Amino acid sequence: MIAIMTEEQTPEDFLAQIEDPNRRSDCEKIYTMMSRQSGWPAKMWGPCVLGFSSYKYKYPSGHSGETFRIGFANRKAQITLYVLWYPDKDDPLLAKLGKHKVGKGCLYIKRLSDIDESVLEQIIQRAITDFGNRHEVKD
Repeated sequence: MIAIMTEEQTPEDFLAQIEDPNRRSDCEKIYTMMSRQSGWPAKMWGPCVLGFSSYKYKYPSGHSGETFRIGFANRKAQITLYVLWYPDKDDPLLAKLGKHKVGKGCLYIKRLSDIDESVLEQIIQRAITDFGNRHEVKD
């Protein structure tokens, strides 16, 4: 995921602007989970992605950039969580999570009531740990 950090909107402004009260509540809970577990500051990465910490990368091709380490987006159809950096197709945590879909590095949920929040917290914690184990990170 390549994203561009923006200072135009705060994470709190972003959350307050979510029209659906149930979706807003879910996003506020996810924000709290990620903040508490990571201890990292949150920033907006474009108009709808809330990311925590940052990571500078450079591919062997020479392409380089900066992105967040964990984050989420409020999309029209679902909430997209950027927490599956290297998912295992037989992931035991995903098997216990509840109703979800998985994409390349992304976890998609419609609402928190569809999943086990304690399992989501474990997935977030693993994403924090795994990222640091796989990449040289300088906070």
